[in-house]
Amino acid sequence: MEEILIQAKKVAGEAEVFSVSSEETQVHFETNRLKHLQTKQQTSVALRIIHQGRIGYAVTTNPDDYPDLVDNAIETAQFGVAARFELPSANSYPQIEVFSADVESVPVEAMVTLGEGLISAVTRHTPDIICEAEVTKGVVSVRLMNSRGGQAEYRKSYFSFGIEGSLIKDTDMLFVGDSASSCQPVSEPGMVTDTVLRQLEMAKKPARVPTKSLPVIFTPHGVASALVMPLMAAFNGKTVLEGASPIGQKLGEKVFDKKLQLWDDPTVAFRPSSRPCDDEGVPSQRTLLIEAGRVASFLYDLQTAALAKTSSTGNGSRGHGGLPAPSPSAFVIAPGSTTLDEMVEDIKEGLVVEQLMGAGQGNILGGDFSGNVLLGYKVENGKIVGRVKDTMVSGNVYQVLKDIVALGSDTRWVGGFLQTPHICCPGISVASKG
Repeated sequence: MEEILIQAKKVAGEAEVFSVSSEETQVHFETNRLKHLQTKQQTSVALRIIHQGRIGYAVTTNPDDYPDLVDNAIETAQFGVAARFELPSANSYPQIEVFSADVESVPVEAMVTLGEGLISAVTRHTPDIICEAEVTKGVVSVRLMNSRGGQAEYRKSYFSFGIEGSLIKDTDMLFVGDSASSCQPVSEPGMVTDTVLRQLEMAKKPARVPTKSLPVIFTPHGVASALVMPLMAAFNGKTVLEGASPIGQKLGEKVFDKKLQLWDDPTVAFRPSSRPCDDEGVPSQRTLLIEAGRVASFLYDLQTAALAKTSSTGNGSRGHGGLPAPSPSAFVIAPGSTTLDEMVEDIKEGLVVEQLMGAGQGNILGGDFSGNVLLGYKVENGKIVGRVKDTMVSGNVYQVLKDIVALGSDTRWVGGFLQTPHICCPGISVASKG
């Protein structure tokens, strides 16, 4: 990396080298049995330069090819966009725990045992169910240095496991599932299997809901599948700059229910989405996005922040290839004071949505969502009475979150990118066949 930077500085005004290496082991189960084991390694080195005021970029998976890397970056600069930012100089970074050496030492046999434990717990409860499961461990090493003296280096470990089950009887198809992830190894499947067994219990009896506006409780998985993607797009600084965000011109205005608090936080210890700095060397920070229902901020990388005449929020993100772009790390929704049981007790007729299918196919930028209820339950006279089928829900996230009945007192992580409580909304359009 040092040699690449030396050569790049000879021909460009500013230069930045970004290296990421990863090693991952995956154990996959299919139809209730072990399907395959796989270990893969990947390394890439990316060079970003500012040459004659424009951004040039090149990436390689062979660091020894640095002469070509520099030449390719210079070549692309003539077609690159104008650079409006300066690379960060030397910085201090927060100490965030994202690495555990114990992850590397987890034997494959233990991963297989964990996956088998997931499947056996579910099949003991429901023998006819067909399960897929996955257990994954990995380590990512990130290193960055630039011509202004900025440099950062860290390692991150991750460990995740999950299970999906399908139970098919004639035309009735039931899908259940859950997962968990951490930067530390997890040896007990109970947190996931308990959720799946609860889903199976509540899905035993069929129930029907009418076609009309009904109160809806979104579980954490329901929030993730229906409500979060439009928000992630709306708070993206690039979307705001392009004029495509519905809240781009509403900074400081009350757009949501005053009970709603949302922030982006890559500083939570041992979360797979956490990190000491972003992929441009800007220190990580907690960024408040919604405060008491008001739009508080947006997420920026260096380029979009400069165009917006503000500062980067430390949300520059890129994978093994590609230029940085603003991206959320982890959305955190603050809990309320109401339990799920209390939410259910207050509903005469309504719906609990555990999982929506296809919700992201609508007008995400406009905040619309519409999808089939892959897993959901009817609420009747304050009790969950059974699973609904052939049911759709639709709405607009800005209307739904403008009037919130209650936020759950407990939160949980979903997919490593969202921590949220249950959210109870007063009236959402529900359509049911028959």
